[in-house]
Amino acid sequence: MTTLSVLEFGTPEGADEALKSLVEMQKAQLLVIQDAAVVSWPQGKKKPKTRQALSTATAGALGGAFWGMLFGLLFFIPFFGMAMGAVIGGLSGKFKDYGIDDTFINNIKSKVTEGTSALFLLTSNEVGDKVIAEMKKWPKFEIISTNLTAEQDEQLRAEFGES
Repeated sequence: MTTLSVLEFGTPEGADEALKSLVEMQKAQLLVIQDAAVVSWPQGKKKPKTRQALSTATAGALGGAFWGMLFGLLFFIPFFGMAMGAVIGGLSGKFKDYGIDDTFINNIKSKVTEGTSALFLLTSNEVGDKVIAEMKKWPKFEIISTNLTAEQDEQLRAEFGES
């Protein structure tokens, strides 16, 4: 099973630090990172910096087009103006096929703001208990979204004190 997760960190560097930890977990065969992208929004900047964190040659990678469209919907529509917004708005319907709907988009927009960062992950083959133990070492973060089963999502949120 492949999992799409979004984690928000209270600092612009938090997502990069977490990604480094995940890469180490992958080396230890605790999970497979299919793809990842980082959003960092330094204090005082008008918009966030976004980047695909892994090579598009990685098996299972979604590619820059996916991340570019998603980040456009999340963060850059106000900068494009009404005409471009309407075009991209039409594309948002495509994301619903992947479980990325208006609720998902609005939730991320409200939480990933100036002075924060977010890590967008596509993972598989997680060794749950060991990955959770490593994640507890990270700086404070919030699980914004995941497409785990309801039971898995509840367990993960319970481990990190979220309702």
